[in-house]
Amino acid sequence: MEETTQTQPLEQQRDEKSQLEQAQAIETVKPQSNKTLSDDEKQEIAATVEAILFSIDTPISAAKIAQVAELSGQRCVKDAIKTLNEQYRQTHRSFEIEQLAGGYRMMTLPQYHDVISRLFKTRNDSRLSQAAMETLSIVAYRQPVLRADIEAIRGVACGEVLRSLMEKQLVKIVGRAEVLGRPMLYGTTRRFLEIFGLNSLDELPKFEELRKSQVEQPRKESSQNGEDAGSVEETEQTAQSNPPQQNLEDAEATQEAQE
Repeated sequence: MEETTQTQPLEQQRDEKSQLEQAQAIETVKPQSNKTLSDDEKQEIAATVEAILFSIDTPISAAKIAQVAELSGQRCVKDAIKTLNEQYRQTHRSFEIEQLAGGYRMMTLPQYHDVISRLFKTRNDSRLSQAAMETLSIVAYRQPVLRADIEAIRGVACGEVLRSLMEKQLVKIVGRAEVLGRPMLYGTTRRFLEIFGLNSLDELPKFEELRKSQVEQPRKESSQNGEDAGSVEETEQTAQSNPPQQNLEDAEATQEAQE
């Protein structure tokens, strides 16, 4: 019998190569020793992590930082970030390192928002319309969600709005529903987390918080209206205490006295 040799499919070879590269990357960041680092070594690691974070404009994971900086593991990265943030607070810096969208990124403090906004004015075409915000909110809280479900909630067609959100990389197709026709399911992207300052979807405001804010707003408005109404009543009472006829008689008497 002749032996037949089987060649591996190209896709399988690629998968094996990818797995080998991942294993090598994990080996790179694997702890090499349990020795205690000196203060100088800790400062050097912190400076390296800071340099990496300053050089990027998107969140980067601790594993990636450890791999690039050739550190012993993610714990070194997290300790360095903690040290840096403590230094920033002690020296009253205007920024800090925040955990965002599953990674870390340099962010300015909230109190400097107005100043930064004046420097980098948001273009009108990049702002989301009311329809886009409503659609995005439904996708964020109901994902994975069908387009038909979104339209049922909003009561209007939202195909164009969804297309616009996908162009802005805020919404993406996450799969297909196991129903007749296998319609597409929509969900939010990592870019959505970055734009809204969230580390994960678990940080979305709860429904109870949203309801509370909606209830408090009308109360403030009604209180303001009550104050305005009180001012009007005081004005009316003043006018009633000095009738027009009485005011006219007083004016005539004053004029006669002057003559």
